[in-house]
Order: sequence, then C-alpha cells, then structure tokens
Amino acid sequence: MADGTMRAWSVVRPGPVEEGSLRLVEKPVPVPAHDELLVRVRACGVCRTDLHVAEGDLPVHRMGVTPGHEVVGVVAGAGAAVRGFAVGDRVGVAWLRRTDGSCTYCARGAENLCPRSEYTGWYADGGYAEYTTVPAAFAHRLPDGVPDVALAPLLCAGIIGHRALRRAGLPPGGRLGLYGFGGSAHLCAQVALAEGATVHVMTRGAAARRLALELGAASAQDAYARPPEPLDSAILFAPAGELVPVALRALDRGGVLAVAGIHLTDTPPLHYETELFYEKELRSVASSTREDGREFLTLAARYGVRATTHPYPLSRAVAALADLKAGRFDGAAVLVNDLS
Repeated sequence: MADGTMRAWSVVRPGPVEEGSLRLVEKPVPVPAHDELLVRVRACGVCRTDLHVAEGDLPVHRMGVTPGHEVVGVVAGAGAAVRGFAVGDRVGVAWLRRTDGSCTYCARGAENLCPRSEYTGWYADGGYAEYTTVPAAFAHRLPDGVPDVALAPLLCAGIIGHRALRRAGLPPGGRLGLYGFGGSAHLCAQVALAEGATVHVMTRGAAARRLALELGAASAQDAYARPPEPLDSAILFAPAGELVPVALRALDRGGVLAVAGIHLTDTPPLHYETELFYEKELRSVASSTREDGREFLTLAARYGVRATTHPYPLSRAVAALADLKAGRFDGAAVLVNDLS
C-alpha cells in the first residue's frame, strides 16, 4: 500500500479559477478506511460540478478539498473489510460516494435522495490527485478494452445524463431537446439516438453544434432558438435558469423538462398559460444511484457510446477548468495523471 505524500489540487479559497482558487499542494497519501479502496488515479474527467466546487457555487463541506469525481484508476490497497478486489484491478470512482443504506429513501431504491449521502470531490477528496479513496461498495467495475480517457466522462457526465433522460420521460420514438451540449449532453444524445429518438440541440457553442450534427442530431441551433418542431421531452444541462421558460415553451402538450445540473442560476418568473399549462412538467435531477451507473455502463457498451475527449495533463487542471468555463471545447476534458 502506498504511503508518504502525494501531489493534489486543493480548493484553497473558493472563487474564480482564474484567480487562484485551486492550488497544487503536497498532501498525505490517504489511508483507506476498513471498507474502502485506495486508488491510484490514472485519469479524471473534468465536470462542471468541479467548477462549482472550486468557485464556491456549492457550499464548502471540506476545507481544502480535492475536486474530481470521474476517476479511472487501479486499486493500490484496501481496508481490512474489503472483499472481491485485488491490487491492480481497474475501477471507477463516481460522484455518489456513500449513503446511510438505512433511511426511507435508500430502502425504496432512491439512494440518491439519502439525506446523509456523501459525494466524491465535495465531501471527500477526489481525483485531481495521485491517489484517492472510495468505499468498495461504491466503486464501479469497468469494462476491458476501453481506454482510461474514454471511460472517465462516463462515470458522471454519462451516468447523470442517463438519469436525466429517464427523468425526462421521453416516449418511444419521441422528440428530445437538449439545452447545452457539453460532456453530459453529448453522451445522453447517443443513448437517445440509439433508442430511436429524434434529437434537437440548443447550445451557444458553434463547435458543440457541429458535434451534435455529427452524432446524428436532427438540428442544432442557438440556446435561445426555437427547435423546428415541438418537443415531447427536454433536458436542461446548461446551468442557466433563464433557459427554463425557453425550454418549457418549446415543449408540446404533456411534455416534460428535466433540469440536470446540481447548480442553476435563478429562474425568471414563469408564465402559467404559455409555459406550464397543458400538463407540462418541470422536474429536477438529484445525483444518481449505483444502479443508474451500472445500467448506463451496460447501455454504453451495447450502443457503442463514446465520449469526445480533450486530454489535459493533471498538472494543468486549472487550464482545463478555465476552458470548460469559457466553452472552449466540445465534449469533455479529461485530466491524465502526469504527477506520479
């Protein structure tokens, strides 16, 4: 088992990433608890939630936390109670880190609503580091034959996009609108298309619109533009509350809008007759369950879902987050460990 110190990114002062909220520091290599795995990080996807943690949009739960919750790595050690994993096994570490397993929500299969849930890279140190830990019960076994960089975005962007798609209640062969087309949306679109949906994309970036069309979207236009036909369902991935009424107006009668982000700017007032009447529904998406993860990874393998990735060295995590914030790339950024 590893010991000594490691290099890791730490949120030293929440604020704009361009102003030094993240710093590369020396930390002790974490010691896994009795039920945890120690994981040597090989790659870690860059999620907008990491940006929210670094910039203080989400409340601080751990001072100096190391972000990152789309981790692909190998087991480097384990606590005394862990069974079924061996040193060298490749595993994935996702957003949901731990639940109490005993509350009403956990008992009914809704562990994502557990009031005592904990999250990787927010409540506990995550994958912007040489090593991280994960409760063995929440580690994902990963398929063979897929590179680390390709797998990393599936572990949050893919999983939460999959849950958002299910929450959106898209009927078979339905018309789906995606608002924002980053790491999560471009994976969600591939599943929806494979299942027979017609997909329309509304997003600000020209590169993202090109990617949408390359993946098979029926149309791609500006985030505020009206899609060419009414939508049965829509998913808001962009953290922009002002798009909520825009998306609701684009829905057909009985349509559903699912809001996929953990953080959303304030929504403007909604006009009942034009935006909510005719039994339209507005739903939020709160994290995901382990079963969501297993289901999505199975579907991703079946449908050949592939992330469009932009690798960055882990030592340039701040640049990756700044580029994400500015919308400088399509798809997803992935940090490749160059610290070890």
